[in-house]
Amino acid sequence: MLCHEWRSHSFSDVLITMESSSFLSSLFSSPFAILLTTLVTIGVLKAISYLYYQNTYWKKRGAPYIRMIQGMEMSWKVFLRRISIVEFSQFIYNYMPDAKYIGSMDMATSIVILRDPELIRDVMVKDFEHFTDHRTFASEEVDPLFSKNVFSLRGNRWKEMRNTLSPSFTASKMKAMFELVSKCSCEFVEYLVDHPELCSSIDTKEAFRRYTTDVIATSAFGISVNSMKDRENEFFIRGLEASQFGNFKSMLKFTFLRAFPRLGRKLGISIFPLATSQFFKKIVAETIRVRKEQGIVRPDMIHLLMQAQDKEGPSVHEMTLDDIVAQAFIFFFAGFETSSTLLCFIAHELAVHQDIQDRLWKEVEEHFAEGNGEITYDAMSKMVYMDMVVSEALRKYPPMLFIDRLCVKKYELPPAKAGYKSIVVEPDCVVMAFAYSLHHDPKYFPNPSMFDPERFSDENKDNIVPYTYVPFGLGPRKCIGNRFALMETKLLVAHLLQKFVFKTTEKTVEPVVFSKKQFFLQPDGGFWLALEKRQK
Repeated sequence: MLCHEWRSHSFSDVLITMESSSFLSSLFSSPFAILLTTLVTIGVLKAISYLYYQNTYWKKRGAPYIRMIQGMEMSWKVFLRRISIVEFSQFIYNYMPDAKYIGSMDMATSIVILRDPELIRDVMVKDFEHFTDHRTFASEEVDPLFSKNVFSLRGNRWKEMRNTLSPSFTASKMKAMFELVSKCSCEFVEYLVDHPELCSSIDTKEAFRRYTTDVIATSAFGISVNSMKDRENEFFIRGLEASQFGNFKSMLKFTFLRAFPRLGRKLGISIFPLATSQFFKKIVAETIRVRKEQGIVRPDMIHLLMQAQDKEGPSVHEMTLDDIVAQAFIFFFAGFETSSTLLCFIAHELAVHQDIQDRLWKEVEEHFAEGNGEITYDAMSKMVYMDMVVSEALRKYPPMLFIDRLCVKKYELPPAKAGYKSIVVEPDCVVMAFAYSLHHDPKYFPNPSMFDPERFSDENKDNIVPYTYVPFGLGPRKCIGNRFALMETKLLVAHLLQKFVFKTTEKTVEPVVFSKKQFFLQPDGGFWLALEKRQK
């Protein structure tokens, strides 16, 4: 009986096993299984090929380079907010300090990080025709606000747009816009004088963003805004939305677009929120309509772009509404974020260094007295110590940590150091200079963490090694609005110092510890100061 049962169960098990084998055999011989196996195999082989390419690209070319594992580890630490962007920059810059440049990889893109000032000059200035463009991730169809502005445009379209915009930033145009900016500055300071309850502990980033909003609204869009009084105006709100550019969500977008640019375009992933794009498009379209209907002429960016819109010819690119909106927006974004941050760091250093603040205040007072209580454009240009203070703030806290150029024609670099050979930079390779790291290299700026305006005195500034001080970039693609940014910054500092003394509070972070959550420079804990009314 037991033997019979055992044989019965054994026979059943054999049948089940045979059926399973038959099922698996048929499954793996099905078209679906063959396709799946093929795709998995291709994916694995592509991954191996990709890792091999990354790990051997610079080794094959005989250049010093950052090891793939170390580079990926540091990149992920930034992405996961375990280190700040400054720590990442310093790691890369100091990876091989005796080399003129080193190679690296960003996804499948080859990168050359320049350390030698002469090579930086060659790439950014002398041999610019080989490196005419910036790297960009957005498509014109999905994100015209980001991809059509003068920063992102490439080749002849960039050159044409740059030539169109350049007249907006000449000294004569700065002088014409000075009164508009001065009005914003006075209104901002008057509001703080009338509201002392705000001044005992003030978030200067939030406050200075309101000032830069007003300045750009009037000088670029021809619209008067007082963001201190009208605290929820749409210009300011949209600026806040756009300034989330450096947060985790934006970093995730950038990482995805770097890794899968075509898929990103197909999915319609944009850098800036759709509502922000629609707002600026609506504002610009309405401004153009009113100016055309009423014959309004105003010496600002919108007027120049309207004139360019009327140009015709076979070599002239048609200036669309999206083109105009993109230029106005990048001017707004740059002024809103980078200028407000520069103001924050200047105010911070003046609060920490009362001796520097006192000396600057005396200079400001002299010029106010000469102008019968007013600051003129000519007077501001004569403030020597003001220029020294602002220059040192730009050294210690550059607006852009990295300067990039995209290779468009093959270019030969000399050996990185003894024992290496020359390399050829191929088209689509990205060449970078690390502005923050250059500015904090003790070889070029002794005791770099010290805030010392004397570095830029008439006696000392000629000692600065050329092409190591690059707060606004270099060459033909240098920041087009740097003169305007300096004007709006110096003007507000002068008006604030006339009325207030900058003081530290218990919330002031000193020494500055940079936040790991932002792509831009910002103290961990934010910018906090007190404004104490001056006793005359």
